[in-house]
Amino acid sequence: MSTPTTAAGSARRGATTPPGRLRALARAEFTLLLRNRSAVITAMLIPLVLPFSVQLGMREVDLAAHGLSLGVMMLSAGIGFSMLFAVYATLVSTFVSRREELVLKRLRTGEASDAEILGGTAAPVLAVSLVQSVLLGVACAVLLDIGAPRAPHLLVLGIVLGALLCAALAAATAGLTRTVESSQVSSMPFLFVTVISSGMTFPTEVMPDRVAAVLDLLPLSPAIRLIRDGWLGTMTAAEALTAVGTALVWVVVAVFAVRRWFRWDPRR
Repeated sequence: MSTPTTAAGSARRGATTPPGRLRALARAEFTLLLRNRSAVITAMLIPLVLPFSVQLGMREVDLAAHGLSLGVMMLSAGIGFSMLFAVYATLVSTFVSRREELVLKRLRTGEASDAEILGGTAAPVLAVSLVQSVLLGVACAVLLDIGAPRAPHLLVLGIVLGALLCAALAAATAGLTRTVESSQVSSMPFLFVTVISSGMTFPTEVMPDRVAAVLDLLPLSPAIRLIRDGWLGTMTAAEALTAVGTALVWVVVAVFAVRRWFRWDPRR
């Protein structure tokens, strides 16, 4: 197919420096993303629509008793959905597609390092997720009257760590996925568990303490907690260090999984 070949060729025609190669590959991948209708829907539309489902699930929950509000829950859910669908789900199918069409193999014959290839491929959806997070924050602040973030440094940490983790987990999942079609199945376990158990759509504060303690250790839970409590400003220094440390551990585990399972050659 000519389109993936163009992506590989564009990356090779970039500058000879690592930033130049990264920009060339990211630019080519962004062009391919816009040409893929299903990817556009998954990455750009679904994360902006799904947060409205949180409103229905929160009707029976006394959020105020736990220091929460519907607006902040919708905000953290929206950013979480952006990480899951714009970054994770989109990248799983992208990595598998590029591998099976020999794009990754051709790129490795050039000057680009493995990290540049993976980073350049992930850069467009990471940028999309960042823009969505900003738009969601502004919309919720204005329309739902939740004010400005009280601990923006924690909010930024949560967004960055969560997006990087989802990108790394996507590469690891792609290594275990045979075809683009099966990527929809292989990505479902992480999507399903994270949506219902990480505090995105239902706050762990209303659950029993032992259950909440376990759920707070799930991969994306620390990032969601940092985003939500970063906006509210209710997280203590010890809680923030624990959440950041847990998120970093998961990032290291995900990077190890990529080095262990990611495949550059087609699985045929």
